[in-house]
Amino acid sequence: MKKLFIAAIMSLSLISTSVFAEIKMGIILGFTGPIESLTPAMAASAELAFKEASDSGSLLGGETIKPLRADSTCVDSAAATTAAEGLVSQGIAAIMGADCSGVTGAIATNIAVPNGVVMISPSATSPGLTDLDDKGFFFRTAPSDKKGGQILADITKDRGVKSVAITYTNNDYGKGLSDMYKLGLASHGIKVTTEAAHEDGKADYSSEVATLASAGGDALAVLGYLDQGGKGIIQASLDSGAFDTFVLGDGMIGKSLVAAFGKDLKKSFASRPGSMGPSAKVWKKVGGAAGIDTNGPFTAESYDAAALIVLAMQAGNSADRGSIAKNVMAVANGPGKKIYPGELKKALDLLAKGKAVDYEGASAVTFADVGEATGAFVEMVVEGEDFKAIKQR
Repeated sequence: MKKLFIAAIMSLSLISTSVFAEIKMGIILGFTGPIESLTPAMAASAELAFKEASDSGSLLGGETIKPLRADSTCVDSAAATTAAEGLVSQGIAAIMGADCSGVTGAIATNIAVPNGVVMISPSATSPGLTDLDDKGFFFRTAPSDKKGGQILADITKDRGVKSVAITYTNNDYGKGLSDMYKLGLASHGIKVTTEAAHEDGKADYSSEVATLASAGGDALAVLGYLDQGGKGIIQASLDSGAFDTFVLGDGMIGKSLVAAFGKDLKKSFASRPGSMGPSAKVWKKVGGAAGIDTNGPFTAESYDAAALIVLAMQAGNSADRGSIAKNVMAVANGPGKKIYPGELKKALDLLAKGKAVDYEGASAVTFADVGEATGAFVEMVVEGEDFKAIKQR
């Protein structure tokens, strides 16, 4: 009788462990490197969605999520791949990330897709990722730079700029955005005086700026990263007086750039993925209450990436990797109740009852057939100590 009692207790213990075991989720972003000032808020946004789902008590009958962070470095594909491999070896169900386009493609190709792990990137915008052979495991909540480059060119035209010199960070993101931006400029008859790549991590960029200045231009387009090369290009431009008007890609937007240059950016303008509609207003309230700077680039998209993973699990009633992949598009584009930030419990309860949801989220999510966002952009300028969105595009 005693043995039977002990066996029963052990059986209940095993059941309890199985039912309430934490679901591991990977968050891989460049916590070091050229966008390191942006990634803490991005990670916090994703973790907010995971916590919201865990605290709801409604995720797969009461499951909780344990986020695991890893460093993509943004620029070192080998290091990023190793980091992602470490996450997969720990049994993660999916990945929120990566961030920069080159490392994102490397992780998807070498780790995520071969292991059948869903990746949802909040910020990898290279047009080249559209054609990635992802077997249905890669998604992104930020729209491609095929659209972003044209939007930035439209803003450039509206600002009355007639000629532009372009410098871009020497990777997939920089080259892809520069190519799309040039096409957009050509459609408006704006002259590109020169185009040159720059490397991140250098101490001095005076040589690069001298070459750009020799070609001239009403403005200098800096399509790089705010914490390394892009910042260095602006510093050298201001020091030499070569340029005082900068056209900034989304990788250049952040408080750290304004802290470095302040009023010297008063003639400059930028664009990034984002909305000024209902989704953005709700996100400002929900994210702000959690202490997140919701004005920062890709915070909304990070929350949405994590939320989509959560809802895809619930839709398939499983944390199985393959089930998540099959259900992402259904919750992102499905007919059903619209779901905004802070409403994940409502969505989880509806899905548990077999009802459909249409996840609008923080960035007004809608996916194209290839699993990437088709969303809007916002035009931004420097105001006070930060960038400010002034118009949705």
